Amino acid sequence: KMAGSSAPWIGSAYLFLQSTCKTIALPALYESSQKKPCVFKALKLALADSTGSVNGVDMLKVHCSHPHLIVQLKFCKQENCRQFLRSYREGALQKSLQSHLQLFLATTTVPLQVELKAGSEHLDKMLKDEDHCLECIYREKPDRLPDEEITELEEHLKSLMLHQSTNNNVAGKDCSPLKSPPQPYPPQGSSLPTQLTFIFQGQQFDNRTITPDDHQKFAKSVSKKWKQVARSLQKSCRALRDPVIDNLALEYDREGLYEQAYQMLLRFIQSEGKKATIARLITALEENGLVSLAEELLGPHASEDCS
Repeated sequence: KMAGSSAPWIGSAYLFLQSTCKTIALPALYESSQKKPCVFKALKLALADSTGSVNGVDMLKVHCSHPHLIVQLKFCKQENCRQFLRSYREGALQKSLQSHLQLFLATTTVPLQVELKAGSEHLDKMLKDEDHCLECIYREKPDRLPDEEITELEEHLKSLMLHQSTNNNVAGKDCSPLKSPPQPYPPQGSSLPTQLTFIFQGQQFDNRTITPDDHQKFAKSVSKKWKQVARSLQKSCRALRDPVIDNLALEYDREGLYEQAYQMLLRFIQSEGKKATIARLITALEENGLVSLAEELLGPHASEDCS
């Protein structure tokens, strides 16, 4: 049963967005410092259109999970959520978002496929039962405050709108980039804050930073043990506390083990920066009996006998 008048009505849902055009990848656009403000602005305005208010629904986080862009939404009023659901059901939200993306990205068209989910419930299957959808969204309480990145994008958008308040023809070029965000993978030549080399199975290896190739190999091979590796990494990484690991498991349950493992290691890399070294990952793998995966990450020579 939903809250009575004495308690605020708060719920959460995830909006999955995917471009059906092969030449447009929304996650890649959002990961670009040049295009991110444009995509964010399109999302913000389309959501405002769907509720009739700029503050009708909040964005808490935007996940890049190829090929999807996943937006975590927070509703603070039942009537706003109801209006959003109607806009979504009637296709108005989808059309609005396509229109805003087309304008701000200065492209011909951005065909979209959308999906709405609250917890394990796929709301697209029950859109005609508005009250049931509301109950599902109400049951899913937001598990975080807006990300710092979202807050920064909000401020950037406000200043941009203020600056352009006298200009009604806002083209895609007006979406100036934010200050460059920290890159997920530090450059290979960067100086390391910890030891320069480490020993694995009697051999010495360079303690390089984790590469995109390492990242993908790890996600592909670690399987169900990704949580155990995360708990080993959490000993020296505050960004991987148990609630975070549990949330990652829930958020990416739909995508499967690869995506769960990928997002966990991404959280580690983004949090630790240059300190996200291969030595720390190898140690975590060893602790959990994943020596063969450690060997794979270090290359064929890792399994050779040390003479």
